[in-house]
Amino acid sequence: MDERERGGLPTGLGKLFADGGTGRSLAVDLPPGGLVWPDPGYAPGRSCAQPAFWISDEPGSGELWAALRAEHAHSGLWPVLLEESVQPWAAGQIAPDVPEEIDNYKPAQFMAEVWEDWCELAHPDQIEDLAPFGDRCPGLAAPGRPMAPAEQVADWYAGVLAERGMPLGLAAVRRGADALAVMGWQGALHHNEWTPPLAAVVRSWEERFGARVVAVGFNTLELSVAAPPTTYEHTLHVAAEHWAFCPDSIVQGPGTLEEYAEQIAGVNAWSFWWD
Repeated sequence: MDERERGGLPTGLGKLFADGGTGRSLAVDLPPGGLVWPDPGYAPGRSCAQPAFWISDEPGSGELWAALRAEHAHSGLWPVLLEESVQPWAAGQIAPDVPEEIDNYKPAQFMAEVWEDWCELAHPDQIEDLAPFGDRCPGLAAPGRPMAPAEQVADWYAGVLAERGMPLGLAAVRRGADALAVMGWQGALHHNEWTPPLAAVVRSWEERFGARVVAVGFNTLELSVAAPPTTYEHTLHVAAEHWAFCPDSIVQGPGTLEEYAEQIAGVNAWSFWWD
């Protein structure tokens, strides 16, 4: 994909932008790939007037991910490694939303609503698994202290994940968290019907913990984390946020917040999966 169109983007990528990509440029040569258009039959009521993202034909390297990430300020394109490429990506089984929809959601309110709704139906033994908070939502945790620049940590984690042999996607977004909505990812569909509130939470993690979206799959999400919690109290508080965001990672994993907190203390990557 050597030919360039207006704005200095490889031919075709301007279609990802409402303005055609005017003023955007990309100094990195892309491997063969193509645009992914939403399947109108899969996401009725959502706009299918433009493609949701670009995807490479072959697996992308960690070096390519890092180079594209470094170009984001000029290109407006955020790289995302994509697991399980045949479906839903290549099949267009996606439900894109506009970034502005994310602005309608507040992470603290989302967390409180998830907590309250779950506790209303939960057995007392299940609520005990949320100790020391129980049925009391603790709200958002304080920011972490950076161990390294967020971009450096993201490049490192992309290199680790790229070893799995995943194709690489590009989404036209201002920040990585917005790619979840713009690309139409629905990995958490069984937990929450809408992706924008989850993207709002990831935005908040970008700001408080130096998190960056590195990879997504059919029902998975991989984030690099430059400022993870390290103390017991702080990590437990962050674990509560993770539970509201993705209960399956705790309920079908270690089982309790306290045990889960032990797993994420000081770790520079957060992995989520939904059943």
